[in-house]
Amino acid sequence: MRQVQELSWFPKAQSQARHWLAVAVCLMALPLAAAAADAPGPKGVSSTNHGADFKTAVLGTSTVELTWPWRFHTGDNMAWVQPGFDDSTWDAMDLTLPQGSKDPYLGSTGFVPGWTMRGYAGYTGYAWYRMRVNVQENDANSSKSDLALKMPVDVDDAYQVYVNGQLVGDFGRFSAHGVTSYLTLPRAFTLPANLSTGPMTIAIRVWMDPATPMSNPDTGGLHGPVLLGQAAPVLAMLHMDWDAVDHGQASRILETGILLLGTLVALVLYLLDRREKAYFWLGTACAVSVVQAIVLLIANYTTWIQATPEMFLLDVLLRPALIGLWVLFWAYWFRLGRMARLRKMIVVMTVLLAVSMAMLRAPLFGRAVPVRYELLLSPLSLLFKLLLGALLVWVTWEGMRRDNTGGWLALPAVALVALSLYQEDMLLSHLPLNFFPFGFAVSINQIAVVLSLCIITVLLMRRFLRSLREREQWQLEIDQARQVQQLLIPEAIPSIPGFAIESEYRPATEVGGDFFQILPDKVGGVLIVLGDVTGKGLQAGMLVALIVGAIRTIVETSYEPQYVLQTLNRRLRDRAQAAATCVAMHVEASGTTTIVNAGHLAPYFNGKELAVENNLPLGLTDALQLEETRVTLQPLDRLIVLTDGVIEARNDQKELFGFNRARSISHLPASFIARAAQIFGQDDDITVLSISREGSGKHVAMAPKTEPLSTQVAKA
Repeated sequence: MRQVQELSWFPKAQSQARHWLAVAVCLMALPLAAAAADAPGPKGVSSTNHGADFKTAVLGTSTVELTWPWRFHTGDNMAWVQPGFDDSTWDAMDLTLPQGSKDPYLGSTGFVPGWTMRGYAGYTGYAWYRMRVNVQENDANSSKSDLALKMPVDVDDAYQVYVNGQLVGDFGRFSAHGVTSYLTLPRAFTLPANLSTGPMTIAIRVWMDPATPMSNPDTGGLHGPVLLGQAAPVLAMLHMDWDAVDHGQASRILETGILLLGTLVALVLYLLDRREKAYFWLGTACAVSVVQAIVLLIANYTTWIQATPEMFLLDVLLRPALIGLWVLFWAYWFRLGRMARLRKMIVVMTVLLAVSMAMLRAPLFGRAVPVRYELLLSPLSLLFKLLLGALLVWVTWEGMRRDNTGGWLALPAVALVALSLYQEDMLLSHLPLNFFPFGFAVSINQIAVVLSLCIITVLLMRRFLRSLREREQWQLEIDQARQVQQLLIPEAIPSIPGFAIESEYRPATEVGGDFFQILPDKVGGVLIVLGDVTGKGLQAGMLVALIVGAIRTIVETSYEPQYVLQTLNRRLRDRAQAAATCVAMHVEASGTTTIVNAGHLAPYFNGKELAVENNLPLGLTDALQLEETRVTLQPLDRLIVLTDGVIEARNDQKELFGFNRARSISHLPASFIARAAQIFGQDDDITVLSISREGSGKHVAMAPKTEPLSTQVAKA
């Protein structure tokens, strides 16, 4: 078994005491490091040659940067790990940090350009770095201790470290089937005990995925010097690397919290108002951003996610989807028309972008897709991304045309969203995309996301207040409509000598769609009209007001049911989408009753359904044929009519009240029937009206009240 020990410090797992101990060791090393820096040659390293290729590194409690020219060669050959291999023909690769150098991705200082910027443009795959070092203690009497190598924080993409032919550490998994890489993390490796002093050959085998140059510029190999020193100061330096990771990811943790809050707020708003689809798409976009941030946090602290699935998830699935979701959000926010066609366009372009990005990322690129296709695929993916951006610009322009004030208020948020979505394209132009206030890394993307969410929050509050005002206005109009309807629906039943009339009206909402009128004909008879309009709510209430007003006007000419309904049908035909079922009954003083039914439920006569001619509802056709039915009410006979709210009452088991129950209780008072349907489970407006002819000076018999209402309904 190889004697390999990896030094890894995870900041959250270390004790505070160990932290200060490491810092103290590092501070103690500063004087010795400064003394070594005065010697000729690279800082901390003697320039004395031991043979043509050896440099002498004098160590005490300090660390030295191995920055002087390494030997570099592309390709792969395991014979290159051997100390005796002649690498004199290899190219020199200097890992000295350039003055004022910056990471083009992070913007942080201290970055060595990769091999793609140093004469090996377009090369991916394996490459080797070799160096010969003669390690000496600075004090002959000092006790020997373990040495360690600390690798640069930024390496593309995986590596193995060999010293004198022995594997001392790696990052990534190398096998006969290929290489598995991760997002680079701080790593240091202790050297075996037999490598404490003396000559040693360091060989670093590096592998870069063919897709890596697609996401970052200046890629390839080591982006900083390797550190060699005693294990304790190397551990202190590793601690500082992890501290830098903490400072770099603190803003992402804050961003994740803000995005989670935005997701929660948007989804709660959507649950409160399902009609506002913009809330749903905003919550979805924030949720996808949360997943993206969490994936990056995991990759920056652990090796739980491999680089290939991580980049595929981020670049192929999440980022294209995020662009499409933001375009959808703004389209719904501005309430543009033709949303079905717009959704299809967004979905098609998002899918095309995802497919083109998939062919430029591992595992497809460089394997299933030849590298030479990059010249075609890169402009193609950029085209699809720009088309989505152009669609976002068009959506914003249309929104500003529809709502000038709201559009101008939303414009900064749209611009910031676009900035966050297209940050990677700005990266290729080498623009500064990261800032370091108080030592914490903050990207333009994070700034744009937070500011855009703040502006969207203001817009949400503005729309919420406007919706609240509109809701109050609607409530006022509904109250006014209800008051008008209450004036139109008779509360006091007129007294008709020789007859007993009952009515019960129970709307399902504040404004009902049922109507009835009881109009004496001044010769001892009465006209009863009962019906149900199509639709619900305020529109139905306004139609009821129209019908009731028309009925009262019509009876000034005639009380004949056929004439009343024919005239009412013409009135409704003059209005678009105005229809109603209706039954009209004219009861003469003698008891002779003329009934005309226009699509309504048949009346019940003495507890049995009356066979009447059933015609089309009112308002559907000009050529409406209405047939009359005549019956005679004898003393104690009872005629009852009701609306479909009784029949369509539904209980918790979704069972209808139905015709059988209605027929079985049709001999009971109107209030009983209405109450029975309401208890069963009211879904619609309920109206029940009955007229009975008195006999021997007595009204029709009422239902016995010896049993509770629910028991009587159950029996029915």
